[in-house]
Amino acid sequence: MRVGIPSVLTSYTQGATSVDATGNSVDALLDDLDHQFPGIKFRMVNERGALRPHMRVFVNKEMVEGLDQPVGSNDEIVILQALSGG
Repeated sequence: MRVGIPSVLTSYTQGATSVDATGNSVDALLDDLDHQFPGIKFRMVNERGALRPHMRVFVNKEMVEGLDQPVGSNDEIVILQALSGG
């Protein structure tokens, strides 16, 4: 499936803003991304296995609450870095 990559992580993907990855859950998908682009998952997931506070994953335009969210080969996956501040 095609995965949209935020600009903050394109240094891992050699500048690509979308890449192909596989997996039957968001976590498995991130594992595949990390296999292809070592270190990318650590930038998105903390040591406790949860998304970092400013990272968001969307499956078919709906924000994922947990990494155990199932995904299918036809799903649209987008990873974003949330902005904050005042």
